[in-house]
Amino acid sequence: MNPLRSIAGTIIGGVVLALIIVFATMGKHMTGGLWIQSVTIWLHVLAGITWIGLLYYFNFVQVPALGDAASDEGGPGGAGITKYVAPRALLWFRWTALLTWLSGASFLFHRGALHDAFTLGMLTDPVNQYALTIGVGTWLGTIMLFNVWVLIWPNQKKILGMIEASPEEIAKARNIAFLASRSNTLMSIPLVMSMVGAGGHGWFM
Repeated sequence: MNPLRSIAGTIIGGVVLALIIVFATMGKHMTGGLWIQSVTIWLHVLAGITWIGLLYYFNFVQVPALGDAASDEGGPGGAGITKYVAPRALLWFRWTALLTWLSGASFLFHRGALHDAFTLGMLTDPVNQYALTIGVGTWLGTIMLFNVWVLIWPNQKKILGMIEASPEEIAKARNIAFLASRSNTLMSIPLVMSMVGAGGHGWFM
């Protein structure tokens, strides 16, 4: 069976290909005890791409498209998106958000830098610049994760009719979810700068 015919097969195929590349080009980093960090960062980046990609999809594609659908009196409306697309996208969205945060925290913990990141490197003299740079991203990612699970997802369940809500509650939920999602989009820009900058490239990468 062609693995490209399913999402699971495609993901498994990608992992297998990645592992083949790793073992075909194995260097000292694999034998020097850094493989756990490498795998953790790999998962962190993959999950982060999925999370932020969906965040941008919601903000740049779905929300404007649903607005256009609502104003198009003779059009097909947005029922198909809200019934079939949005719930599935939100499933991937919230769980990749959690996986991104957990894998990032695991990497920092393994490096012994988790505490320093959350304190922005301010408890050392001089200030730990790596912890400051990665710490900004850590805090932004933590706030964004909070927004996903505490503000966006519970309110989206009301908007999509997964739980009962009055018209007033739905209107309020729509506003909260919208603002939380836009806030996450805004924060994602300095978040990426911080994550890439911490890799030795500096604030401006």
